[in-house]
Amino acid sequence: MQATRPGIPSRLLDPAFVRELEVLRRRLEIRARSGASGEHVARRRGGAAEFQEHRPYSPGDDLRRIDWAAYARTDEPVLKLFRAEEDVIVRLLVDTSASLDFGEPPKFESACRIAAAFGYMALAASERAQVISAGEGIQREETPVRGRSGLPSLLRALGGITPGGGTDLARAVDRLIQKNKRAGMLLVVSDFLDGGPLGPALSRAAAAGHDLVLVQVVAPEEIEPAYEGDWALEDAETGAVVEVTMDAASIEAYVLRFAGLCEELRQMAKRLGATYVRVRTDEPLESAIRRIVARSID
Repeated sequence: MQATRPGIPSRLLDPAFVRELEVLRRRLEIRARSGASGEHVARRRGGAAEFQEHRPYSPGDDLRRIDWAAYARTDEPVLKLFRAEEDVIVRLLVDTSASLDFGEPPKFESACRIAAAFGYMALAASERAQVISAGEGIQREETPVRGRSGLPSLLRALGGITPGGGTDLARAVDRLIQKNKRAGMLLVVSDFLDGGPLGPALSRAAAAGHDLVLVQVVAPEEIEPAYEGDWALEDAETGAVVEVTMDAASIEAYVLRFAGLCEELRQMAKRLGATYVRVRTDEPLESAIRRIVARSID
């Protein structure tokens, strides 16, 4: 699969990143649990699933899916697609609120690259992937795409969104599960600096069978602030300004509060059987993707 074509933001998927994803995608499992027709608990390569149709082979497709009997008859390689595999979808819920436009590089850039990575792995495995941008609820839902041919559309969708406005992830998650009855992987990429109660919405998503993956993108200075003295801090999402004096006590209070947010996400993931990975913008994304594929709880 070419990661750089005209009109595609190559910054999201450079060649070295793609080579790593090609290795990791074979380890990725999607654990939808609703039990509805067409959904599966783990990746299946046919088995007792109902045969759906053939699809022409594309370079890089899994050779185990080739219908060798059909190839012998037609001299054209085709893949067997099964209903259980056909209906799997990876939903990429990307937080587009203004707080993501912070750091160097901005957190939003890392968030989009993570979403692009999982979109790539899903499409390379002939699954479906969908980009959903979320701020104060769902801002935009792209049409799901399937297979390697869907990558340009997915990358254009990610390259076309910009951060701005407020956050209401709970509203976005609830709307998503109301509209989409079939479960799949729900990858939520955010800094989770959301004043609302997100836990109940994620609990409802897990109860509906969605395979939850929570990726928290943070800037190094959010973990280890180096600010001292008097500051006027402006909320990026509301515009509210607060004057503070950053001394040792106030920095310690902030660090403890931030650690509390991370611990809350960690415990929520354990309770819901979800994945939770915290990604720093100054770390190699390959390391973060490996932890997500391994189903870590950071």
